[in-house]
Amino acid sequence: MPKIFEPVTLGKLQLPSRLLMAPMTRSRASADGVVTALTAEYYRQRAGAGLIISESIQPSAIGQGYLMTPGLHTAGQVEGWRAVTGAVHEQGGRIVAQLTHTGRIGHPVLYPDGTLPVAPSAVASGEQLFSLDGMLDHPVPRALTTEDIHATVGDFAAAAGNAIDAGFDGVEIHGANGYLVHQFLADNTNLRTDAYGGTVENRIRFAVEVVTAVADRIGAERTGIRLSPGNPFNNVREADPAPVYLALLGALTGQGLAYVHLIEGGDRELTRRLRAAWPGALVLNPHPSAEAYPASPESAVEAVEAGVADAVALATLWLANPDLDVRIRSGGPYNTADPATFYGGDHTGYTDYPALGQGGSE
Repeated sequence: MPKIFEPVTLGKLQLPSRLLMAPMTRSRASADGVVTALTAEYYRQRAGAGLIISESIQPSAIGQGYLMTPGLHTAGQVEGWRAVTGAVHEQGGRIVAQLTHTGRIGHPVLYPDGTLPVAPSAVASGEQLFSLDGMLDHPVPRALTTEDIHATVGDFAAAAGNAIDAGFDGVEIHGANGYLVHQFLADNTNLRTDAYGGTVENRIRFAVEVVTAVADRIGAERTGIRLSPGNPFNNVREADPAPVYLALLGALTGQGLAYVHLIEGGDRELTRRLRAAWPGALVLNPHPSAEAYPASPESAVEAVEAGVADAVALATLWLANPDLDVRIRSGGPYNTADPATFYGGDHTGYTDYPALGQGGSE
């Protein structure tokens, strides 16, 4: 049996396999950030994953970066997620909430008071928001004050507590893909000259404070963080990522976190360096080279067999194959994902991908 199907322990999480479902934004929440029964069915279908990492969930209203994404900062949002976690648990699955503050990747049309998005520094992303009125340029964000930073750390902790109240088995902090935590880490988005900018030690401070606050609230053994060293998504640029992420992992060592989740950016040597520096469990979204994208079943199995990671998280393959675990065991075949239905809409391209034996597999 491939090692990917062996049990693994991530902190307090006892997983039956090392094949995880990576977080994927699907933009099917209500306008007030509440998930519906359709979302419960989507995750229920995929409960065969060793662990489901939920789509991005904003910890506060200002943390939203896209239309129709869910939150965990109101009672209604918590109640909506409670139905999702219940559906997953009824199938014997496990699910953690990914908490994501998008920072400068936002727009006033998303916020009730029309305020500006916030970021470490007043540096625009150069990206656009897809809105009901067409594409809108992201504005120059407002730089967070020190008081704002402390409040944002508190928002993460409060949302983590809400996640546990909603029945999640833990929390993953999104520190990747050019969102707020990543914006503090990167040198082109963090131009601060105070305790949160400049040196590597200062640039990792916000990430460490968020992780510490969440771990204090729900337990380190229920807490993970996702990182993407060198990933230019959302126009984040890191001239020399290795020292930053080695320092961050060093600062987090000793907290007893459940895991660190890396999005590999085509640099397997950097992955190995970070793996060697991190004494805890490592989850990998495997892309060993620039050509090896997106991740494949073969690259996932190989990463675990080679000891590059303790577990792997796959995204689009789970989106299109609700029984991906069964399909990998049997060598396929695999459904083909339809990008036109990734974001927004109804059940089409969401809960209607067939399992093996239901027809439709290619």
